[in-house]
Amino acid sequence: MGHFSSMFNGLAKSFTIRKVKSNGNGDGREAAEAMAKDAKKNEMILRSSGCVNVDGSKNFASVFSRRGEKGVNQDCCIVWEEFGCQADMTFCGIFDGHGQWGHFVAKKVRESMATSLLCNWQETLAQCSLDADIDLESDKKHQRFNMWKHSYLKTCAVVDQELEQHRKIDSFYSGTTALTIVRQGEHIFVANVGDSRAVLATTADDGSLVQVQLTVDFKPNLPQETERILQCQGRVFCLDDEPGVHRVWQPDAESPGLAMSRAFGDYCVKNFGLISVPEVTQRHLTSEDQFVILATDGVWDVISNQEAVQIVSSTPDRAKAAKRLVQSAVHAWKRKRKGIAMDDISAICLFFHSSPQSQQVHAVSTPK
Repeated sequence: MGHFSSMFNGLAKSFTIRKVKSNGNGDGREAAEAMAKDAKKNEMILRSSGCVNVDGSKNFASVFSRRGEKGVNQDCCIVWEEFGCQADMTFCGIFDGHGQWGHFVAKKVRESMATSLLCNWQETLAQCSLDADIDLESDKKHQRFNMWKHSYLKTCAVVDQELEQHRKIDSFYSGTTALTIVRQGEHIFVANVGDSRAVLATTADDGSLVQVQLTVDFKPNLPQETERILQCQGRVFCLDDEPGVHRVWQPDAESPGLAMSRAFGDYCVKNFGLISVPEVTQRHLTSEDQFVILATDGVWDVISNQEAVQIVSSTPDRAKAAKRLVQSAVHAWKRKRKGIAMDDISAICLFFHSSPQSQQVHAVSTPK
């Protein structure tokens, strides 16, 4: 697959890409898909409830998903340790499908996102290293972020286009959110499409753990989202029996009524303001940063950011952290939302530092 090399002082390591410019995207995508198969074979990819902690890795990921009361579970997750054969990289993603085909859409985007992102990142990396106009040493932090942002923007455009052309998945009235992060050394890059949320737990000066929200919940009533939708002739309003729940509607029809302003799929309103463009951000991790929680809105509808941090941090066994958070959300739904069908609820807890109590094991799946 190529040889490994250190590029611009540990910015990233990448295997040689064979003639990216002449061969186009095909070879790179195939190589990324081959790496995904190898990672699955070596138990470095987790796609179900469980935990993953590769030998020697600082990361420990706990994953749990529970079906709600609306039918099939349309949430899905992925954790990929040593993303792209890079020892210092981890990819995490959580996807919340909706509509009749939502569970198929979510799983398709989960599989496409990781490999497409890896392919685009490595192509961007190779092109930057060959571009004489780019001084990689002058501002490594800035260049690193720009490469990931460019890769994410290209990936999301490609994934949404491929989904629209998929012959076996009808995503005209169905779609999915996508919240993903890449940890590369002491940096995390976050890309969000939709209303799932990433929350960081960091240690304050007084020793307490505090929450830092890393993403924006892209709801239709956010001013910049509403403005875009209205400019595209879409509509935003609440139903009489759902005060406070703003939804996206077609200009002349009472559909589809999406409760988020960004999503993959949902082509019935893609011309009316719904977009699949991610917001991409970064954060430099310090020794004070302990873990990050990625969760679907089924958690955040009933659990505050600080409550989530407290629940995860107080769980004695890290492997059960995501399950405990999801179970807490289930109990909160029954308390706070009586008479309302519970949503699917899913979470990923990615711990940044090795724990003396944690066992060095490979990916382990547990029953949902």
